[in-house]
Amino acid sequence: MRSHEADLFATPGFRLQRFEVFNWGTFDGRVWTIATQGENALITGDIGSGKSTLVDAMTTLLVPPQRIIYNKAAGAESRERSLLSYVRGHYKSEKDDARLSARAVGLRGPDSYSVILGVFRNEHYNETITLAQVFWSTNDSGAPERFYVVATTKLAISPDFAEFGGAIPALKKRLKQQPGITLFDSFSQYGNDFRRRMGIAGEQVLDLFYQTVSMKSVSNITDFVREHMLEAPRVAERIDAMCRNFENLNAAHESVLKAKHQIAHLTPLVADCDQHDAMHLQIALQQRLRDALSAWSAGQKAAFLQRDLQRLSDALSELADASGLQERKVEGLYTRQAELKQAIADNGGRR
Repeated sequence: MRSHEADLFATPGFRLQRFEVFNWGTFDGRVWTIATQGENALITGDIGSGKSTLVDAMTTLLVPPQRIIYNKAAGAESRERSLLSYVRGHYKSEKDDARLSARAVGLRGPDSYSVILGVFRNEHYNETITLAQVFWSTNDSGAPERFYVVATTKLAISPDFAEFGGAIPALKKRLKQQPGITLFDSFSQYGNDFRRRMGIAGEQVLDLFYQTVSMKSVSNITDFVREHMLEAPRVAERIDAMCRNFENLNAAHESVLKAKHQIAHLTPLVADCDQHDAMHLQIALQQRLRDALSAWSAGQKAAFLQRDLQRLSDALSELADASGLQERKVEGLYTRQAELKQAIADNGGRR
């Protein structure tokens, strides 16, 4: 449990606790650490000792890549250093006889990788956030590849970014398996995530941070506030935007009027088309009924003939019964005739 007295003396906001670099510039071969523990720190040293190199590492960790001019804090030109020079560890130039030009010589080759890492802590909220970027380059031209890491736990280059076999996909897979770690492939997603977690309102805050880190001196505090701390008025842009919006709205209004005019003219045609379709359906229905009439009539006639056949069959059955009865009567008469003839013969009828 944190005490109330400890909260009173804690510094507000997220403060840098530890900053580490590995294979960054001339800081080669091992992890170099600055432990500020949330306090202010002063970096001193001779020219070329690496002060600007560390400042550029911190700038790279927090500022979008397209805004960074490396070694600006030392008053360098925009092309004096680059991300590739820091990843490869360029420390001198030598003559290239084949190309007749100078060639940068680095401490590291294409099989190496570089890591910058910062651990920030908010004592009031008892929260820790680790930001890290991993770089690697397979050729001597172009910007190195990288991925970004935001973690809600305290990480360190050793062991979290070491002993993974040298394959970047293996490192990504291992980091994804750890809880509280999120990986990004673009700075926009990475920046949105850590700004949200740290409560940073927008990119202007980090831009001001970059300006203050990079400036050599402040000759006029008013000009500095106007140029770096206040948003520039964009009256002309807003007027142009309003004009464009008015033109768009006017064009949309004219399109609506044109559409209404077309609808007014097309509505009767649509009604006629609907009536034509209805009549066409009615005609088709009548045609189907007419085509079915012959079959229906034949069915009715067949039913009538069936009833007549049944009636005649019944009459024929009655006549057959009557014929059988008459035949039996005739047979009885023939029998009686024979009996009478025999009786006559027996009674002297032959005499």
